[in-house]
Amino acid sequence: MLGQRLEVRQGQGLVVTPQLQQAIKLLQLSNQELEAFVEAELERNPLLQRDEPDAPGEGEAVPAEAAEAAASSETELSFEDGRSSAADEAMDVRAEDGWNDASETAAAPTAEAQAGLNDWSRVGAGGSAPDGELERPDTREATLWEHLQAQASAGRLSPADLAIAHVLIDMVDEGGYLRGDLDEVADRLGCGLDRVEAVLKVCHGFEPTGIMARSVPECLGLQLAERNRLDPAMQALLDNLDLLAKRDLPGLKKVCGVDGEDLAEMIGELKALTPRPGAGFGGEPAQTVVADVIVKPDPAGGWRVELNADTLPRLLVDKRYHGVVASGARSDQEKTFVAECAAQASWLVKSLDQRAKTILKVSSEIVRQQDAFLAFGVECLRPLNLKTVADAIGMHESTVSRVTSNKWIATPRGLFELKFFFTAAIASVDGQASHSAEAVRHRIKTMIEAEAAEKDVLSDDAIVEILKEAGIDIARRTVAKYREALRIPSSMQRKRMLRAG
Repeated sequence: MLGQRLEVRQGQGLVVTPQLQQAIKLLQLSNQELEAFVEAELERNPLLQRDEPDAPGEGEAVPAEAAEAAASSETELSFEDGRSSAADEAMDVRAEDGWNDASETAAAPTAEAQAGLNDWSRVGAGGSAPDGELERPDTREATLWEHLQAQASAGRLSPADLAIAHVLIDMVDEGGYLRGDLDEVADRLGCGLDRVEAVLKVCHGFEPTGIMARSVPECLGLQLAERNRLDPAMQALLDNLDLLAKRDLPGLKKVCGVDGEDLAEMIGELKALTPRPGAGFGGEPAQTVVADVIVKPDPAGGWRVELNADTLPRLLVDKRYHGVVASGARSDQEKTFVAECAAQASWLVKSLDQRAKTILKVSSEIVRQQDAFLAFGVECLRPLNLKTVADAIGMHESTVSRVTSNKWIATPRGLFELKFFFTAAIASVDGQASHSAEAVRHRIKTMIEAEAAEKDVLSDDAIVEILKEAGIDIARRTVAKYREALRIPSSMQRKRMLRAG
């Protein structure tokens, strides 16, 4: 029978308060966005002050000591034994540390504010935000940078080539041109110039056509090649655009080997092209990227990881001023306002402290995992995902995802977004250490290159069996995908080529 009854149940749950939501939002803000948020809070909350060492203070203030300690702290990592040499107690900063302490202000935080000082490191399973409050659909127009990054991620590039593509995309200006020296990129990433040029050639296939060209003639040439109109005469015209600018038509006819009618038609085709393919994209004004984390070689070996103190806001809770305004409050409304300001100020100081500690902790683990890249270059990028980092530091994957978004790390090999260091992995047959996708791709290429000498063409299935004998668990369709990404023909096509060879 159906009926109604009363039951009392006891359970545990996390109350996602507005302050907890705000704490999660702080974690994923970039340093520029965080600065804007802090400025707004300073204007709104009279109990908050910047920590200006040279500014004269009129009253006693409670400094954000923990945040300052995090700002100046550094972690020394040694990879001789594969583990961090820093003391575990110094590095094992849990999300709940320093969050449940009572406020030192005269008025205690409200119950809602205190509930917000809980462990948010595991909120949002699967990367989702609580109640959809934080991660709303992004309806703005994609920027050129985002458009190119999406195409690179969707392309069939190896992890190492994808890393090179990301670096090249960072060098594209608003007009869509690549500004930078490829030799410098190759030297910084520890790879050959020919490999950087090969990746750039792949990027030249991105939309819009002509993107990432290094000059106007190259940009126009890419567009003409797509239209199958880049013949020798047109190439000669592109090589002599200075004559076109001078309106030296007789000189152009001579170098191109065409008559006046053909030249007029060729010039008309040039006018129909787009000399600035990136200008059609919207987006925010370009901002200078400032590193949140700095990695330096340690003289004793390993790497030294530290936060960039210039990007960390330093705030004070003015305890004396709070006492003055609290004693002068008359009505209940005034007392409530003062209490809320005190609770918010204390919460913000602790939130900034926790944000700094979390960024340092995640960054230190990423550096520990990718120390081979820092030492030897892009070829040595190791397979890495969010779960590996999250399990190593005892946090949720969604927290690691938020930390690595819009955060940059300065290394001896350049400035990279933290997400740069996450690469794909291929499992091993015995379930032990996984293999880098790039290493597997290189092995497939080596095996196929040896076919010409042995006169024995390997099918994709045969390659799968050979790799499994070597301890690499890979599917046939994955081998086919890697082979196509390497621009290697199928086994039937290779057989015909060997017979005709």
